[in-house]
Amino acid sequence: MNEIKEIFFQECEEQLAELESGLLKLNDGDRDPETVNAVFRAVHSIKGGAGAFGLDDLVSFAHVFETTLDCVRSNKLEPNQDVLKVMLKSADVLADLVTCSRDGGSVEDSRTRGLVKELEALAKGEMPSGGAAEAPKPAAAAAPAAVAPTDDSGFQPIPFSFDDDFGSDDAGKTMFEVTFKPRRDLYSKGNEAALLLRDLSRLGEMSINCDTDALPALEAMDPEETYFSWTISISTEKTEQDIRAVFEFAEWDCDLEVNEIAAEAAEELPMVPVPFDLSALDDEPAAAPAPAAEAPADTKMAAAAARVEKKEAAAAPAAAAANNAAAAANAAGQTIRVDLDRVDRLINLVGELVINQAMLSQSVVENDTNGTSAVNMGLEELQQLTREIQDSVMAIRAQPVKPVFQRMSRIVREVADMVGKSIRLVTEGENTEVDKTVIDKIAEPLTHMIRNAVDHGIESPEKREAAGKDPEGTIKLSAKHRSGRILIELIDDGGGINRERVRQKAIDNDLISPDANLSDEEIDNLIFAPGFSTADKISDISGRGVGMDVVKRSIQALGGRISISSRPGLGSTFTMSLPLTLAVLDGMVVTVAGQTLVVPLTAIVETLQPEASAIHSFGATQRLISIRNSFCPLVDVGRILNFRSTQANPVEGVALLVESEGGGQRALMVDAIQGQRQVVIKSLEANYTHVPGIAAATILGDGRVALILDVDAVVGASRGQSMKQDGGALKADVSLAAAG
Repeated sequence: MNEIKEIFFQECEEQLAELESGLLKLNDGDRDPETVNAVFRAVHSIKGGAGAFGLDDLVSFAHVFETTLDCVRSNKLEPNQDVLKVMLKSADVLADLVTCSRDGGSVEDSRTRGLVKELEALAKGEMPSGGAAEAPKPAAAAAPAAVAPTDDSGFQPIPFSFDDDFGSDDAGKTMFEVTFKPRRDLYSKGNEAALLLRDLSRLGEMSINCDTDALPALEAMDPEETYFSWTISISTEKTEQDIRAVFEFAEWDCDLEVNEIAAEAAEELPMVPVPFDLSALDDEPAAAPAPAAEAPADTKMAAAAARVEKKEAAAAPAAAAANNAAAAANAAGQTIRVDLDRVDRLINLVGELVINQAMLSQSVVENDTNGTSAVNMGLEELQQLTREIQDSVMAIRAQPVKPVFQRMSRIVREVADMVGKSIRLVTEGENTEVDKTVIDKIAEPLTHMIRNAVDHGIESPEKREAAGKDPEGTIKLSAKHRSGRILIELIDDGGGINRERVRQKAIDNDLISPDANLSDEEIDNLIFAPGFSTADKISDISGRGVGMDVVKRSIQALGGRISISSRPGLGSTFTMSLPLTLAVLDGMVVTVAGQTLVVPLTAIVETLQPEASAIHSFGATQRLISIRNSFCPLVDVGRILNFRSTQANPVEGVALLVESEGGGQRALMVDAIQGQRQVVIKSLEANYTHVPGIAAATILGDGRVALILDVDAVVGASRGQSMKQDGGALKADVSLAAAG
């Protein structure tokens, strides 16, 4: 049961994501019935599963939520902005209830009760916030259903009909008799007998008799007890296992017998088509027929018929959801759930395969003088196959950023409500795929950035109106692939960065000197300084100077960079550039003072051979290199890493032009370039210890260990920063993520 329960909570995450996505589509004006059905299905599925595990708080809230969604589904309630605001809050509470059911704890009662009242009011056509909801449409009157006579067995045919899409050809079909009697817990766990019978009807032609003998007088009736049982005859091409599968989620809460009827007996048993059409369950619930008064027996039958029709009407939304869910399941591709540890082990093994293939190739090349042997050609094919296997395995870990983006919608809603602002989140590229490790680690920095944009970036509605803007602010979150990396942009249409205020705050906090001459870009980047905040007072949202510095360190820890572009009065853009995976990288293998290093290829802009005329001294120890009429600082990697005590001659080496964390460029001086290759990242800290300026390690084809350079830490050290402080955090997080 624990394993089944874990699967249920995993499916809840998917259903909650579907719920959030559908509500946001409705909020954007999408009125596609399938979108509404998808939202309803998500809540209904969570409710049904929660009922099976006795999660009463989750079931009760989901039931109220489901009822209100059914009003939208049946066009009784217009999903306007006020209605969707309540539903989005309800989705948040539903997610919290799922989390509490899984991890323990509870959701604040006042919060839940308040939303329950609002949802119930919406279902009644009332608007708790003062708006006007569309009044529920009255159900169309229906003619009383005829009550079929009772046969000698005491069974009575139910006055409704299942889909009659089956042919009259009985060849290859088997007759089964199914006896189904629900127990008390079946309905309390969110199951419906009518739904089960409907699903059963899809397996073949069937007739049903309902036994109502256990139905007591009205004054003795317990509304939570079950009194009916059903005997079903079904002719189908399916097996007994298929029939039992219909009842698999209710098998603990009912008495079920499935018996195959011999061919001779089946021929004598007439198949009486059930005289009703279950597609009517998707329409407006019909009024229950009045019970006949001729005799007690007739009264009993009519009451039973009315009870069944009432059950059918209540089950109508769920029945439609079952149809849509089945259609969606057929349309979706087949998937399997695999434990992440298994995938990690597979990736590690493929990494070892890549290393051994490289070692084998290098060994053959060194011993093959002509380079055209059959072994050499076979190794080339092996190299291609190994790369394809590696790419395929990495694709298994790749996931879309959609779940993280959807989580940000809730952050925007909650923070906007706290600060009294109206803000809309727009997302693009949410299906862009990236390694799961990266996805797990970008949630925290994105949360900080979203909160900062809502609190500081977007102005109040009054200020926006005074500036001629829409009172509702907009935050755009987008993702896209570019040059082997993922770019995530956060754009707001707020007031932009007040550079004068930022500069003065930095001076007050002794971050810069009063006479410092800073560019706009450098002033903008001051917001990433530890302890920096422009908030006038400390609040639950901001003001303690903790946030944007965490963002910068987190992005650096992933081997990424972050930059800012701001226009006063028009808004700001934060751009994060991240690697697609933390397991492998394409790198440039270089030599520095006899040591072999790997420089991430994504950090390199270009390589060049310095000429003596392009080298210029600056100060006592600094040197610059002239590149296309501009000067760039020259950084001696060997000197920074203490591989040598004196500076090397730039003319005798190679310069790698790289982009630094602040958006500027530096030229890293190395002795020579050995080549470009894909390497498998290995944790240096887990296997040895932390080395300042080094992000991780790898194993080359000749079996040697090569260190992967932490470019940002080396560039920072050239500016006088401590690699132990900045690079250490970077190295530790990258190593931990790459350990796999």
